[in-house]
Amino acid sequence: MKALLQRVSSASVVVDGESVGAIDAGLLVLLGVEKDDTPQIADRLLDRLLRYRVFSDEQGRMNLSLADTGGGLLLVSQFTLVADTRKGLRPGFSGGASPALGEELYDYMLGRARQLHPKVACGRFGADMKVSLLNDGPVTFLLEMN
Repeated sequence: MKALLQRVSSASVVVDGESVGAIDAGLLVLLGVEKDDTPQIADRLLDRLLRYRVFSDEQGRMNLSLADTGGGLLLVSQFTLVADTRKGLRPGFSGGASPALGEELYDYMLGRARQLHPKVACGRFGADMKVSLLNDGPVTFLLEMN
């Protein structure tokens, strides 16, 4: 499972002209699910996402997490994040989860996030989404779990 997290001042997702999810300051997380991922992996990744220290403290150091700040979490499925790009001119997706498993684990992580964090928004699995963000920093990290 891979999560590309971006510290944002704001972020939103639009599907077919309709806003389906938006946050103010917080984290936009693009989530890629791989074929061997499980709910246990999703739990570990979510714990890490909520506690990953990417927000500045009073001294300007990245010592605060999303759990510390109470900022928003916008979770968006991103199948292309798990592409194999090591060779050739076309990405390979053999390591990616099936659509059924991808949706199952995305929904699982979204449900758990809503249980653990007060401000959670989301995209729509499998939809053609337009994602807008104002990256704060910019600060972007790729977290991988297996």
